[in-house]
Amino acid sequence: MKKIFILLPISLLIISCGENNRKSVDKIIENGNLEALRTKRTEIVAEQLAIANQLKQLDEAIASLDTIKKLPLVTTITVKDTLFNHYLELQGNVETKQNIVLYPEVGGVLTRVYVKKGQKVSKGQLLARIDDGGLSQQLSQVQVQAQLAKTTFDRQKRLWDQKIGSEIQYLEAKTNFEAQKNVVKQIKRQLAKTTVNAPFSGIIDDVITDQGSIVSGSEPLIRIVNLDNMYIETEVPERYIPYITKGKNVEVFFPVLGKTINTKIRQVGNYINPNNRSFTVEVEVPSNGGTVKPNLTAKVKINDYTNESAILIPQSIISENAEGDQYTYVTSGKDTQNIAQAKRVIIKTGKTQGDLIEILDGIKSGDELISEGARSVRDGQKVEIIN
Repeated sequence: MKKIFILLPISLLIISCGENNRKSVDKIIENGNLEALRTKRTEIVAEQLAIANQLKQLDEAIASLDTIKKLPLVTTITVKDTLFNHYLELQGNVETKQNIVLYPEVGGVLTRVYVKKGQKVSKGQLLARIDDGGLSQQLSQVQVQAQLAKTTFDRQKRLWDQKIGSEIQYLEAKTNFEAQKNVVKQIKRQLAKTTVNAPFSGIIDDVITDQGSIVSGSEPLIRIVNLDNMYIETEVPERYIPYITKGKNVEVFFPVLGKTINTKIRQVGNYINPNNRSFTVEVEVPSNGGTVKPNLTAKVKINDYTNESAILIPQSIISENAEGDQYTYVTSGKDTQNIAQAKRVIIKTGKTQGDLIEILDGIKSGDELISEGARSVRDGQKVEIIN
């Protein structure tokens, strides 16, 4: 109360001085004396400085009497340990090693196509046939000749084993038989090229050439795809080598399908591409009922880091000082009126995920951090918590 009584006369004095100054200024202006005007201006400037000092004293006195109403209003969050999974986000495309276009090995008329688009086929199944140009008849003829050569050789061998006949007769029969066998094999190999067989089990994705067309070795016939062994191939920067290993959990999102699947890394490349300093990884992808197809675009999130008891805080409440140190404010000593003291804490940060960042040092579980209002407080200042 004593401070209030002291402040009242000071305030009244300032008010009365202001009224007297206005009257004297009006008279000087009316007289039009330049020297008097300059003198009066100098006096008023001096009075302004004196008033500013008095106002400062008044503010300090008010602050000392009205501490609670002038405290900064802040909100706080309580830090807790939590599981933190960090993900490396990449782009990739769905691939399959069993997605090929079949070409004819020989030219001719495509006499038969045994399959249609969308049909499931097994490995080795006959898909199409090309006119053999008489090879079948040739094969029949040489098989007959080969059978005769075999019979002759068998008889000549029995005689030779009994020491009957000459060695030259035995060798001629053997040579003729071997030659006929080779001819049969050669024609069979040529005849096999006139058929198109499935190299693996899968689905006929497209029949490119129609039955009856004349084909050559450069014309595609059929596309066959197997969706049971698909994967996503993506490139990873080399700095992640210690964290990206076979078996790591992966989250895959297909924007076109609007679907997310969880899978794992099945293979990690052993070569660093010198052009972009990256290595490749393969992520296993199920067909998901046939909706996932080769060349489909995917967003890949690889779990490269996990902390089971991490401290995570919003990045927005972190500031940086002139030395480049990051800091935030914790509160302590909160009383029954939610008045506490703000303390600046230098922190060490780790990985980020969204708008959260991992705190490696400086903050522990249970600390109360200032969230809203953190930019307007000072170290050691009293604050009012309005949570």
